[in-house]
Amino acid sequence: MAAEDPLVTSESADFTLNPTERRTVAALAGIYATRMLGLFLPLTVLSLYVASLPEATPVKVGWAMGAYALVQTVFQVPFGRWSDRFGRRPMIAIGLVLFFVGSLVGVWAQSFAGVVIARVLQGAGSMSAAVTALLADHTRDQVRTRAMAFIGISIGASFVLSLVIAPVLDTLLGMHGVFGVMALMALIGLALLYWGAPNDIEQGDRKVAANISLWRVACLPNLRGHFVGVFALHFILAGTFMSVPQLLVNALHLPKSIHWQIYLGVFLVSLLGTAVLIRAVERVAHPHRITISAILLAGFAQALLALLSAQLWPMLAVFALYFAAFNFLEARLPAALSKAAPPAERGAALGVFGTCQSLGSACGPVAGGMIAARFGYGGVFWLSACVALLWALVVTQSAADA
Repeated sequence: MAAEDPLVTSESADFTLNPTERRTVAALAGIYATRMLGLFLPLTVLSLYVASLPEATPVKVGWAMGAYALVQTVFQVPFGRWSDRFGRRPMIAIGLVLFFVGSLVGVWAQSFAGVVIARVLQGAGSMSAAVTALLADHTRDQVRTRAMAFIGISIGASFVLSLVIAPVLDTLLGMHGVFGVMALMALIGLALLYWGAPNDIEQGDRKVAANISLWRVACLPNLRGHFVGVFALHFILAGTFMSVPQLLVNALHLPKSIHWQIYLGVFLVSLLGTAVLIRAVERVAHPHRITISAILLAGFAQALLALLSAQLWPMLAVFALYFAAFNFLEARLPAALSKAAPPAERGAALGVFGTCQSLGSACGPVAGGMIAARFGYGGVFWLSACVALLWALVVTQSAADA
């Protein structure tokens, strides 16, 4: 982890987003939300649709569900690196166009192969590194965590919104209609890009960025902790959302039709805790201490989820506590990485960061499923608590070495 900043006070720094930064954050959060809806919208309805196709098998359902994230993982680093070489806006535009084309393929798909091709095309436009890098290019260091928090909130809001509207859209329009809505979201993203997002900042000779060793970027001592962190963060998130729905149905006997109300309420309550953490990290001499505290808070919440999973209101309170820490860390990690990475390598670093994020999302449910089969879903929470503890130790050691 990079050396921490000296004490920042309200007298020495302005923590308010200026008009240009607010406009940038609004446009890029909207663009990011279109991508996340592409991931989240089909979660509750795609497996049922694929299973209804004549040639469907459980394996094919799994491939249809995983194709988006798998391809996104492959293209995270190239898109980030290309954004250093060719500019952020062109790569964001290409990602949105691929997302639009993939959505149209989904509208017309009548077979398993068509659905998979649609999801592959949607996932190929892995523009999140370019979006995050463009946001970092146009925000000051002291407000970057706050700016990234709006991206994190857009992710959480996209997740909650997808849980609410996907079943409704599927009922009214069918899966083809859901793909049509995603195509519309891509067009909205393109409009936000060209009429709301800022222009690229020249980074000198972009050909230099094309020759940067990605292995060197991934192994930079001041960046490794960030890559480990985002892997752990999304490992825990994926395991949590593999387990919580099962507990809501099987342990608490709550019908799936009301789960969206639970997630929405938890998310809204968690924003209060997130705001406290963000304000704290902006005003302390050693921000890494707030980061470590948030990691330990997330791990503590996971342990409490294991202990309180059979009691509704205590579990929901702890779930909100976990989400407060998650929202903060989701904002803090890319903000800290964008500050620590050299400007010419920022897109490449965020591409590696995105790859680690996707790998965490993939490994979390795989490891969690193995643990759940042997120890139940409570064991998944204990696993996540252990991962959080190890992550806190890594951050502590990195801060001591800085």
